Amino acid sequence: MEISPKTKRNIGRVIPFGVIWLLVGWFILFIQEVASGSQNVDSNAVISLTSKVFVFASISVALLGLLVGYVEIFWLNKVFGNRSLAKEIAAKVGFYILFFLVVMLLLYPIAASIELEVSPFHERVWEKFGNWVVSMDFYSTMGSLLFSLFLSLFYSEISENLGYGVLTNFFTGKYHKPVEEKRIFMFLDMKSSTTIAENLGHIAYFELLKTYYADFSDAIINNYGEVYQYIGDEIVISWAYEDGIRNNNCLRCFFDMKDSLARKAERYQKEFGVTPTFKAGLHYGKVTTGEIGALKKEIIFTGDVLNTTARIQGLCNMYKVDVLVSKALMDKLNLPPKYHTEALGSTPLRGREETVELVTISRAN
Repeated sequence: MEISPKTKRNIGRVIPFGVIWLLVGWFILFIQEVASGSQNVDSNAVISLTSKVFVFASISVALLGLLVGYVEIFWLNKVFGNRSLAKEIAAKVGFYILFFLVVMLLLYPIAASIELEVSPFHERVWEKFGNWVVSMDFYSTMGSLLFSLFLSLFYSEISENLGYGVLTNFFTGKYHKPVEEKRIFMFLDMKSSTTIAENLGHIAYFELLKTYYADFSDAIINNYGEVYQYIGDEIVISWAYEDGIRNNNCLRCFFDMKDSLARKAERYQKEFGVTPTFKAGLHYGKVTTGEIGALKKEIIFTGDVLNTTARIQGLCNMYKVDVLVSKALMDKLNLPPKYHTEALGSTPLRGREETVELVTISRAN
């Protein structure tokens, strides 16, 4: 059974939490062992680091990190996402302190029972637990957990702002030196955006854009697309060439986004009094990809294909269609019968000498 692109992405977002927590846990254990000379100075409260305890602690910390990642990404971000930053931080800190207290109540007795080789319910285990709760080691453990939490949330925040794929490329150094690669681009622009903005006002229009872009997320992820840029009411989506060609992902993404807006048309009318629509242009070609910037680093694409795609999208109004695709890209796709194509001939592009052959596509009803 093949894992869906969305599931792969979610797994990729959660796993770093487990890795961060495991590495921090090992580092803190190493520091403690060095500081104590591998001697347990308070055996009535502190658990000795035997090989079995070390394995249990490593597994527990990694699983705890994964659990924090899951809770943070799929629950807390939704619960506290609309609050101010100060309220969000205060609420999350309170939640996690209670959460960690429950975790320690569950895990410490198990670790102590492993060390003492008795049942977790044995009185010696709970006597040791009581001593540990009032010891400095308890506060040290809580501090370690909060430090791990801080690092993982810091990672998560950067990842959400840069984009998971972009952050991964920064870490791996894939684009530290510029490379040439073949990519597909789709420039997508909201129709009548100026009129909509004037009618709604700045604040309501901004909320519309947030909702509009959010409703595209599943279509982009499920078709292996990557958001390159948001430019006002325009979004630029990119694919590695093979990902975009496979199963016609680049074109399927366009129609999946249209379907998403259509399903939510009633909600848009209720909240904003308008249902947004869009037009798009698609093309492919070689680009140079690399990191750029001194004050703020970004991974950018440069190449003629971006200008060409933008100009193709700009011709949608002239042809009175919602999507235009270069024939060069169309020739690489293998469309099923449900798609109807119409060749529009060669068209000159603004500011360019050569012409480009264009095709528009619709789906059979």
